Amino acid sequence: MSKPAPAGLVAYVNARLLDPASGLDRPGALLTNGETIADVGPGLFQGGVPSGIEVVDCSGHCLAPGLIDMRVQLREPGEEHKETLRSAGEAAVAGGVTAMVCLPNTDPVIDEVATVEFVARRARKIGLAKVYPYAAATKGLEGKELAEMGFLMEAGALAFTDGVKAIGDSQTMRRALSYAATFGALIVQHPEDPSLASGGAMNAGELATRMGLSGIPAAAEAIMLERDMRLVAMTGGRYHAAHVSTADGVAIIRKAKQAGLPVTCDTAPPYFALNELAVKDYRTFAKLSPPLRAEEDRRAVVDGLKDGTIDAIASDHAPQDADSKRQPFAQAEFGGVGLETLLPITLELVHDGHLGLLDALRRVTSGPADILGLAGGRLKVGAAADLVLFDPARGWKIEPDRFRSKSKNSPFDARPVQGLVLRTIVDGRTVFRRDV
Repeated sequence: MSKPAPAGLVAYVNARLLDPASGLDRPGALLTNGETIADVGPGLFQGGVPSGIEVVDCSGHCLAPGLIDMRVQLREPGEEHKETLRSAGEAAVAGGVTAMVCLPNTDPVIDEVATVEFVARRARKIGLAKVYPYAAATKGLEGKELAEMGFLMEAGALAFTDGVKAIGDSQTMRRALSYAATFGALIVQHPEDPSLASGGAMNAGELATRMGLSGIPAAAEAIMLERDMRLVAMTGGRYHAAHVSTADGVAIIRKAKQAGLPVTCDTAPPYFALNELAVKDYRTFAKLSPPLRAEEDRRAVVDGLKDGTIDAIASDHAPQDADSKRQPFAQAEFGGVGLETLLPITLELVHDGHLGLLDALRRVTSGPADILGLAGGRLKVGAAADLVLFDPARGWKIEPDRFRSKSKNSPFDARPVQGLVLRTIVDGRTVFRRDV
């Protein structure tokens, strides 16, 4: 008679193991022991699983590190009618996201230690996806006085950003980069010149003119990035550009990396999967910030992903209530939900032949983990048992009314996609399971 296994042992067998960090793509098995990965590999359990260990048959589906979404607006505290930590957590795990990093544009703003601790404590109590907060770079997100970065880092802030606002004042950004450099901290920028973007509703160009809408020029992104690259060179501070959306923006980041500057960037699925034509019928669900750009910009973002200029893909989850979106286009709020569509839209890069599966998954696992200094995003012994099991070929249609998010404002409404999450595991616990 075999010796009973310790409680908490779970064997995931008959899986296609995918670990972008190590390049692993092989059939095999994985063993979790409580909250951590105890063993993983192609030869594991070839002689059978010992008795007493719970067995999950993956049926040949993909088992990968859980997704790390590095740009999410949670709306709690302050706008719980749009989203809550619980509803966002349920949406996240349904989309295979095991960790979210939330922006500080809540009410109150995350610019004090107590607010950082509140978010982390609430997320732990809910027990779904892990939540890590960004803290405000400037007090009240006003772009003037720097926040207390040292104290906020000690409290658990991963990096500093003014969220959906650019740090527009050059002296303030210079000071933020210099101050953050003393802590080894990262500044995350919304790269958009505020004066050029002011009053704009969509991408500037012929389509905006025909629709009678004020446009936000692509140059608004390029001008801010060019300025910031000079400031990074002056200060040596670590800098991350969020949701890069233009050909010029990608080119500027590429040049900065070639020059050896400590710069990284991400984009979001709308900027490689959609273009400005998605707003042609005044579809406010496709009104995003930055706006959807021209087709040449979309292609440049794909090229930036292919050559490694763009390090990560974030959902840019920005939930709005129905009243905020059912307005004339110019008055409607910016933003769309993205937690439950992050994986399938990212997998379009694979299905369309732009990226290999490991390269695509790297942008939503080890890529953001490396930028933010998180230990997750890897299948290795001792790592947290944060996992996603998915079928990359399973087709389905995006129906926002069925989302777990409180908000339903998706720019991908009715889009057919491939890639379905079957199970999500956080700290060894199955927190989402889809019966198919």
